[in-house]
Amino acid sequence: MEENKDITIYDIAEKLNLATSTISRALKDHPSISDKTIKKVKKTAEEMGYVPNTLAAGLRGNKTNTIGVLIPTVTQPFLSSLISGIEITAQKSGYNVIIMQSHDSYEEEVSLAKSLYSSRVSGVISSLAMETRDTSHFQQFVSNNIPLVFVDRVPKDFNTFRVIIDNYAAGYKATKHLIEQGCTRIAHLTAGSEFGNLYSERKRGYLDALKDHNLSLIEELIVNLKTVTYEEGAKASNKLFDLELRPDGIFASGDIIAVSAIQTAKKRGIKIPEELAIIGFNNDPISQIIDPNLSTITHPAAKMGKASAEIILKNIKSNKKDEVKEITFLNTEVLVRESSKRI
Repeated sequence: MEENKDITIYDIAEKLNLATSTISRALKDHPSISDKTIKKVKKTAEEMGYVPNTLAAGLRGNKTNTIGVLIPTVTQPFLSSLISGIEITAQKSGYNVIIMQSHDSYEEEVSLAKSLYSSRVSGVISSLAMETRDTSHFQQFVSNNIPLVFVDRVPKDFNTFRVIIDNYAAGYKATKHLIEQGCTRIAHLTAGSEFGNLYSERKRGYLDALKDHNLSLIEELIVNLKTVTYEEGAKASNKLFDLELRPDGIFASGDIIAVSAIQTAKKRGIKIPEELAIIGFNNDPISQIIDPNLSTITHPAAKMGKASAEIILKNIKSNKKDEVKEITFLNTEVLVRESSKRI
């Protein structure tokens, strides 16, 4: 039995006894080819099951009409919504999206960045892995005029486009809300390194809110998590609840961490919000399912994805090479729910 193979323009040329260049032009409706020949070539191509190799065509032109997305994971609701915003915007302009997950590993991120570059993507959107300290592996895109946008988890010093929220203001607002509810011993569950500006900026907002409201900084109330997971959140919460003087408020840098704090507190008989007010971050779907409902900070993931894709598309079409790249800030707000509402 003959093995199935892809039909090429060479097969069509052989069948019609025409030059491959004629077949190629006919398939592209080139004006140098007669309408009669174009119709004959297209009909034969369809009958033979010919499918144009758009990837190969893109590679020949050093372009694949593909945007690479390199993120920590697709399982977090925030990142899923971010991807959705990217895909919808890209597809409207005829671009495909390749999604790669670093699983918060620096080594995987470096390897995947090389793969995206080798695939000759038209642009790259990335949110950094938790382990990442050095971002030199992204320089290959900038050096070869491939548009690069960092979104959400972004490096502090890298001359490219960034799409972020004002994490400092968001951290300040979250902490201020707990203070307004009467909390005086406010814990902060944070994550990541000081390299990126996401968690460090939320922490800075937390610290300044305490200072501006004449509350002392208590170092033992700040717990740094290795990863943003339920398990790590539970460990951190138990550490806080084992203190001689427990916190009366918790600002968690992610909703999944806040949810684990709520459930850990309930297991230990701590009443929420009467004895412990809690606020999270992201407005993930779970924030409205957990009992009590979780107060949180909105995080416009889909809008951030859309804005990132729009920057890529704009710069693909432009030959302009800006020395100073823009930073796009999107707004956040406090959503007050049962877990923190005392007043």
